[in-house]
Amino acid sequence: MKTKTVSALLAAAMFVSLPVLAAEATPADAIAMVDKGVAFMQKNGKDALLKAVNEKRAEFVHDGVYLMVRGLDGTQLAHPINPKLVGKNLVVLPDADGKYFRKEIIEKAQSKGTGWVDYRYNNPASGMIEKKSTYFRKNGDVILEAGIYKGK
Repeated sequence: MKTKTVSALLAAAMFVSLPVLAAEATPADAIAMVDKGVAFMQKNGKDALLKAVNEKRAEFVHDGVYLMVRGLDGTQLAHPINPKLVGKNLVVLPDADGKYFRKEIIEKAQSKGTGWVDYRYNNPASGMIEKKSTYFRKNGDVILEAGIYKGK
């Protein structure tokens, strides 16, 4: 009897976990999040966007993808997951491998307007250093960013 109960519980746990695995963020999710931020900013203004992101509004935090906003000087203007970063300029801090990814995002945003940067960063969901790709777009005097984690 115990074996059947344990088996049933394990099977149920696997089915409950499947939506989490299926909801893994994709590059399209990151692009869509940045596009949503750009549209919101064009309609409501930069200050309204910063406020909405910092308030963790649902449209800017979804299935592990969230919108961040950075000034062209590197200062973090909005971050829904880690509010301690807001107001700080961390351009001089590298990722786990020594890559100055924030500086690369700023340089590419200013020269190309949009793109992707790959680096390794702490995933708040797992608590582990993982590969991350961040999509960014320059809009006026800010850079809108959304990243996806890609595992170890």
